[in-house]
Amino acid sequence: MKKRDPKEDNLIDPDNSVIAVIDYQPTQLLTQESANTAKIMRNVVDLVRLGKLYNVPIVPSVVNVTSGANEPTFPALREEFGDMDVYDRMTINAWEDQNFYDAVHKTGRKKLIIAALWTEACLSFPTLDALKEGYEVYPVLDCVAGSSIDASDAAIMRMRDSGAKMTSIPQLACEFQRNYDINKDTVAGYSDILIDAGSFLKVK
Repeated sequence: MKKRDPKEDNLIDPDNSVIAVIDYQPTQLLTQESANTAKIMRNVVDLVRLGKLYNVPIVPSVVNVTSGANEPTFPALREEFGDMDVYDRMTINAWEDQNFYDAVHKTGRKKLIIAALWTEACLSFPTLDALKEGYEVYPVLDCVAGSSIDASDAAIMRMRDSGAKMTSIPQLACEFQRNYDINKDTVAGYSDILIDAGSFLKVK
């Protein structure tokens, strides 16, 4: 069976999606209380690795770094970004930052895969705004956390009730890969990311 047309595909495809990665900074990591910090750090690095492996546009953003109030993205993720533009904002809601907003819109992709800290603010606000503009939004739940379990859970329910479609690193990896025959060149990288995310399936 031949590859689906990404414009008509109801599933996420590398050719119909864009990834936003927001505020993985020490302050946010150290103050979240709803998930395992090491796991979040590992998973968000894997999210960026997935985007690079399948040539999906990635839009990274941080908050309040230039002002000196916050530190930049944690080193392993910053290294994975490489020479990507990382948009520094003064707005809690990335959707209200013109540079970030323009970068997402310029991709022309309507399936927005999003990961951010915290769930109740920097994830939920752009998710709700993007949904209102007609985007399909996919929060990556194993990359996110909030200031408390209750705060994170409430935000997830609000996003889901508004139409967001939750996903995870293993699901995204499988959705991007989809076909071992058509997508031979990405099998090794796909397998490595699945193993790193805790799925011990080695695909040869």
